[in-house]
Amino acid sequence: MLNVPTLWTVFIVNFLALGLIWAYVTRSYPKFAAARFWMASCFVGAIGTMAALIRLFVVSPVPLLLGAVGIIAASCLAAMGIQRFYGRPVSWRLMAATGILSLGGVVFFMVAYDHMQLRMLSYSLGQALPLALSLRLLLSPPEGRASPGARLSGIVIITIIAIFAARAIGNLLGGDFSSVAGGQSHAVMVLGLLFLSMTLNFGFLLMAMDRLRNEVADLALLDDLTGVANRRHLLQRLGEECARSERSNEPFSLLVIDLDGFKTINDTHGHAAGDACLQHFTLMAQTRLRPGDMLARTGGDEFCVVLPSSTLREAAAIARRVLEVCRQDAVNCTGVDIPIAISIGVAQWDRGVGQFPDRLIAHADHALYAAKKNGKNDFAVHDPAPPLMPDPIGPGEALRKFA
Repeated sequence: MLNVPTLWTVFIVNFLALGLIWAYVTRSYPKFAAARFWMASCFVGAIGTMAALIRLFVVSPVPLLLGAVGIIAASCLAAMGIQRFYGRPVSWRLMAATGILSLGGVVFFMVAYDHMQLRMLSYSLGQALPLALSLRLLLSPPEGRASPGARLSGIVIITIIAIFAARAIGNLLGGDFSSVAGGQSHAVMVLGLLFLSMTLNFGFLLMAMDRLRNEVADLALLDDLTGVANRRHLLQRLGEECARSERSNEPFSLLVIDLDGFKTINDTHGHAAGDACLQHFTLMAQTRLRPGDMLARTGGDEFCVVLPSSTLREAAAIARRVLEVCRQDAVNCTGVDIPIAISIGVAQWDRGVGQFPDRLIAHADHALYAAKKNGKNDFAVHDPAPPLMPDPIGPGEALRKFA
């Protein structure tokens, strides 16, 4: 025989334990907003269950109402945690309206018109509706395929809603699955909900672990100072583009960019000013790149830009745009502003590069050296088939003819 008070006591302990786990997650990852809602859901659920448990020993409707408030609030907070997890604004008004309407139904069918079946229906709707509204985010997330933790949470929520529906239908058909009855049917339901609440929070934990793991993976591919891709990410992307071009023979291009006189900036104005210049250049360059282009900082004052599906002529046009925005910004500098000048080398993938990104980088570096030699603050392209006789004009002039 299942003992209902014992099961509810286990329910309380379970909620408190889960709340402590989420409290630890919240303290360890303070920016993970969803954990705060899931922590609050567990603690509020534990308080609500405590209040409902008192109803078994005290002849008063007050503990039952307080318990309903706690359990409905716990469902709303769990749903709000899902909304925050996916970056959606929390619907406080919607959740408050759901809770108030549900509790209003409970009070009405307890005080004004005593009807256990309709009271339990109002209570079940207050628990089920917030969770039902979050199902779409779990099973069809904005970023694409649902994670294993999200799918598990979605399945658990569907099961919980099915139990609420079965309880409501059973009550309407003449059964009594309420806490007041305290029969074996209610005990089985409490045991099922106990297991499902643990599984739901386990699904939330899987979601959190997957999100944190992805964030760590992203950090490993990003430059700490500028927030753009780092050298590791660049080489990974170049390897993919080289392999794709070798299969399809579709060209792509690479820009290698170097800030002119960066050592002088550091020596004269300090490293903080140098860091600010790198960040400012990053912002300027990104305004002149296309969606799909990848800007990467490879170290110091050196940057690269991967230009997918771009010919040498198209890459030269983009290099000119980046150069011009830096020149215009330098013209507008006043007072203590530090003008930024850059040199750019442009190279295009060809069969000689094959699947070796370092060859393409070497070609772009060679063009960058030519731009530096021509007087800096300019760009040059790598000529894969240089003429037999030296070109009497400089690389910058050659670029202007090329463009």
